[in-house]
Amino acid sequence: YQQEENADAMIEDMRTDRDPVLRYGAMYALALAYCGTGSNKAIRILLHTAVSDVSDDVRMAAVIGLAFVLFKTPERVPQLVKLLMESFNPHVRYASCMAVGIAMAGTGDAESIAMLEPMLDDMTDYVRQGALMGTALIYMQQSDSCNGRKVKSFRERLSSIISEKHQSTLTKMGAILSTGIIDAGGRNSSVSLGSRNGFTQMTSAVGMVLWLQHWHWYPMMHMFSLALTPTYTIGLNKDFKFPKNFEIVCNSKPSVFAYPRKLEEKKEEKKKRVETVTLSTTAKEKARQARKRAKGGGAGDAMEVEKEEEKTEAKDDEKGKESGTAGEEGEAMDVEKAEEPEKKVKKKREPEPTTFRINNPARITNAQSLVCEFDLTQRYRPIRTDEKPFGVIILTDSTPGEDEDLGAIKAPSLEPEGECAPPEPFEWTPPEDKEETEKAKEEVKETDMKDAEDGK
Repeated sequence: YQQEENADAMIEDMRTDRDPVLRYGAMYALALAYCGTGSNKAIRILLHTAVSDVSDDVRMAAVIGLAFVLFKTPERVPQLVKLLMESFNPHVRYASCMAVGIAMAGTGDAESIAMLEPMLDDMTDYVRQGALMGTALIYMQQSDSCNGRKVKSFRERLSSIISEKHQSTLTKMGAILSTGIIDAGGRNSSVSLGSRNGFTQMTSAVGMVLWLQHWHWYPMMHMFSLALTPTYTIGLNKDFKFPKNFEIVCNSKPSVFAYPRKLEEKKEEKKKRVETVTLSTTAKEKARQARKRAKGGGAGDAMEVEKEEEKTEAKDDEKGKESGTAGEEGEAMDVEKAEEPEKKVKKKREPEPTTFRINNPARITNAQSLVCEFDLTQRYRPIRTDEKPFGVIILTDSTPGEDEDLGAIKAPSLEPEGECAPPEPFEWTPPEDKEETEKAKEEVKETDMKDAEDGK
């Protein structure tokens, strides 16, 4: 890691070896040795390997290595990888998606998203997996208004892929991982291989390399947490307590950097059973059938049936007349309503403020820190006023004699609160087969018997 030219001899030996596993390791060794340097020599070797090596895994590692070497100039990665995304090799297409995602993580870059969109419908399932994870990395900590409100549709797409039965297992796995990546750390942390002062973070770079090995061994998925960096801002006084009255001014609309809304489950409306309406024709038909049945039963019954028929016909005539009069009245009412249209009162939306104040402590993303500034008229002021309002800020009190409203940070306790205590240290021995143990006991007995006879 960070050895640059000192590691060239070992990397060259590994790169020219016949074993593809060693060549695979050489690509990641080169990526970590030149991490963040932007070395043209390292880029040339990685690109040459990406198009010439026989092993698919080695080519995949070479393409991903470009993101590590160029993470300080991330806009160069999509330009280099653009042609590789059209490669016939699906491993190279997968690696291209991951390289763009790692380099442009947390930026919400529209051009990078446009490059990855065709890959979401690729024929190969693991290429779709890489496109989903790469897009999720770019959309980290982005609000719903980002990139023409495409974040919301992407989240809905993830949930639909997870719920679909006919999706490939690898694509479904990518969608599940993407839902965790896009909301990592409660949307309060982002993937960043470097610190805010421009230095490369070893834990983040190594953690990202280890996470990428989940391709071969799935427990490596947990290493993703090493690559995360919390995006927080907290102002502390001389006693390392945070004043609650300290505020930061953000010269932007609140919706631009707001937390995205939670997805709401669609409630299925229960279908109501419609009551069947008996028509007059069916009533007449029933009466006629009853009359036919009653012919053999006597004239009295027939008279009653005829009376019933007459009653039903009279009722139908009355209903027809009523409906006619009701229709005329309804038309008259409609005309009256048309003459006097109702005026609907539209609620006016209040215009969104162009600036707002952020309390202490708060989440401030890297992009948001560029539009934030300190209010030097308030009681608490930072020691370094020219710095970005990001991370830990040491404050001075302009009126130390007045009462303070302070909050203390609770240190994490080793004692579990409401959780099970960890088990005591122990040694585990693998269980042995019964047959083998019995044989071993018999052998021990035989040796003991021979020793006893020899002693006699």
